[in-house]
Amino acid sequence: MTRLSDRHYPLSRARELETAFARLFSRHLGSLRGGRRFETECLLVTGPSGSGKTREIADLLHRFNESGLALPDGRPARIIECVLDSKGGWKDLGRKTLHAMGYPVPASSRQTQAEIWERVVGHARLQGIVGIHYDEAQHILRSRNESGRLTILDAFKTLMKSHDWPLMLILSGVPELTGYIQEEPQLHRLVTHLRFADIDLSAEPDGGIAPDYNTIHEIVGSYAMAAGLEAGDQLRTEGFYHSLATGAAFRWGNLIKLTFDAAALAAEAGAKILTSEHFIEVWVEKTGMNRAATPFTHEGYRTLFRKDKPFQAAIET
Repeated sequence: MTRLSDRHYPLSRARELETAFARLFSRHLGSLRGGRRFETECLLVTGPSGSGKTREIADLLHRFNESGLALPDGRPARIIECVLDSKGGWKDLGRKTLHAMGYPVPASSRQTQAEIWERVVGHARLQGIVGIHYDEAQHILRSRNESGRLTILDAFKTLMKSHDWPLMLILSGVPELTGYIQEEPQLHRLVTHLRFADIDLSAEPDGGIAPDYNTIHEIVGSYAMAAGLEAGDQLRTEGFYHSLATGAAFRWGNLIKLTFDAAALAAEAGAKILTSEHFIEVWVEKTGMNRAATPFTHEGYRTLFRKDKPFQAAIET
């Protein structure tokens, strides 16, 4: 489990994410060195639930924080992470942000919203924190009317324009987050947007095999190897890879999780070879479906399982 948990498959989108982040941080660092007031920027990452956004960004930020990149005063630059929910408002978000910085504020605190966010900026400057990743950012916006959303969006923009210490933002969430961000034009103009695409197994224009088949092949093989297993011959087929992608609702995060779980199950059972039976068992445990009605066993799996309903059969909806 430790070997598998440490495994991170480098999809091509990771390079795109790293490039976009590097450009934003480079401009931010250059502005800090310039010594004048500036507004920083925001990286927006969207994709459906299960596409693997959180893991991809977490891996990037872990490597960034471990790198020790120096700020103009010599301190290492850092970025912290917070997961958002629909409870509370901007003041509650400030408390969560301070908690992520290592400065918890009790809910009973009488500090005002302005005082809490002043502490956020102040502690960020003292600790060399240059940015904040807010995951599932749609949650704090979804339950509010337009006026309430604009208040939150304007507050995000204010963090990026702070005279004391501008903070880069990484906002991640499902595609609806894009619409919310567009409601605030001044914030939207500061955004670089990355969209995490679904798995695409459609044939190439020249009739060749879709490149994503090779990627799935490499993922299954690498996770099997990390667990000390050999990938069985029955797994090394386009048919199995299509079944696996269908079961994952064509989302990379789901596919990697299914493969992780199947490899862990096989290793725990003392198997030497990873087979489709391990994927079937994981699927049955997760969904409670009959073994005859899985993406790996049902002849009509292509129509039985829909992309918009992960881990559900069409007959159930």
